[in-house]
Amino acid sequence: MDVLVVEARDRVGGRTLTKQDPDVGAVDLGGAYIGPTQNHLARMIKELGISTYKINEDEKLVFLDNGSRTLFDKNTIPRFWNPIINMELNNIFYLMDKMGEEIPCEAPWKAPKAHEWDRTTFKEFMDKHLYTETGKKLLESFINVNVTSTSAESSLLWFLWYVRQCGGIKRIFSTTNGGQERKFHGGSQQISKKLAEILGDRVHLNKPVVGVEQDGKGVVLQTLDGSRFKADYIILALPPILHMKMHFTPSLPVIRNQLVQRTPMGTVIKCTIYYKTNFWRPKGMCGSVLFIGNYPLTYTLDDTKPDGSNPAIIGFIAADNARELCMKTKEERLRLIAKGFADAFDAKEALNPIHYEEKNWMEEQYSGGGYTHSCPPGFITTYGNKIREPVGRIYMAGTETAVQWSGYLDGGISAGERAAREILHSMGKISKNEIWREEPASKDIPALPFHTTLYERLLPSVPSFLSLVAATAVAAVGVAIMNCC
Repeated sequence: MDVLVVEARDRVGGRTLTKQDPDVGAVDLGGAYIGPTQNHLARMIKELGISTYKINEDEKLVFLDNGSRTLFDKNTIPRFWNPIINMELNNIFYLMDKMGEEIPCEAPWKAPKAHEWDRTTFKEFMDKHLYTETGKKLLESFINVNVTSTSAESSLLWFLWYVRQCGGIKRIFSTTNGGQERKFHGGSQQISKKLAEILGDRVHLNKPVVGVEQDGKGVVLQTLDGSRFKADYIILALPPILHMKMHFTPSLPVIRNQLVQRTPMGTVIKCTIYYKTNFWRPKGMCGSVLFIGNYPLTYTLDDTKPDGSNPAIIGFIAADNARELCMKTKEERLRLIAKGFADAFDAKEALNPIHYEEKNWMEEQYSGGGYTHSCPPGFITTYGNKIREPVGRIYMAGTETAVQWSGYLDGGISAGERAAREILHSMGKISKNEIWREEPASKDIPALPFHTTLYERLLPSVPSFLSLVAATAVAAVGVAIMNCC
């Protein structure tokens, strides 16, 4: 097909951005990872000749709660001296996966309890099932780092769906065998750059679209500089809320017009901190840290190059932390981050970084935030079934419209290909049953099953444990009374 790409920015890549720094090499300031079951992305990078490497996770992970440190193994959750915390965390993650099984990835509004769950915030769900402050703070960090929104802002249905369509709790949050298993040699933005090289002069940069006119014959795009582009069809591959930067003639249908007003972008600053040595590894820690309490970062990963050069850790300042800390200077944020690492790794070396990079995605007017949008209570059941629905000759893509790995690079690719096939079908070139296509599993990045440990299977929930304790106590009192008689 004859196509054009009309791009608002002065570069391709969208929410991927790779800085080539003379001191530290490629720095991914945006989306950067690929993992098992992200098969669309795996197929595309193979076609483009892009290779990957695994993130280091050979040593222990760290959970840090206001200076109190717990070490734990990959693909597990932290364990605590307090058994109540262990029971409630084990139970709520199990419960979230079980509830997620009821949600169709392609149509979460059709879940049996969709309306009930969609009118509940994730915070209300947490408060109902968690009993300790540590448990609540850890789950808050879990949602913060995964969708860069708070539990109070997010619909329970939406977040359960989000975890479900990424493969469940362990797949979405794990590094090894999970969503963050690998990075790309040379950075992630090269994917878009290589695609742009194939298209050549059919990619038009610095062309923010401000007007979209359509009739029965075609579509006309008006850009900010006055350029006009004519086409038979268009694909809008951007977050729904950014449609508000465009004027549509005729205007969008009323439900679509309401939809685009109700999906705010996430809140995140991505940071990369460089050191002379990766001092955390000799101490038995891999660089992965989950923070709760008075720390700027929410989660970190080792970002040292695969040959051991440029030792670094990447981290995310997310949700409320990002809104607060964006008011501070870059130097102030770096000092706070370094102090957090000193606590996490019990290492004074952490106070002396040699290089620092950060990207505040909230300041990007053509992203609005990152990694993806969030859905507040009521959105999915009211507007969700319109998220991919075409408007005349306008078709909807972007990672927000994906049904697997939405919010990730893989979701962006699958959504774009699905929208393209919808147009091909409308042109009579393919059949309707060819629109949705299952991508074959990647042999280069294989997905392994996650094994549930005996500990995870047998640990009771807090209510079950308390009921058992109460029953045991009653029985003991009964035996004592009988002995006295």
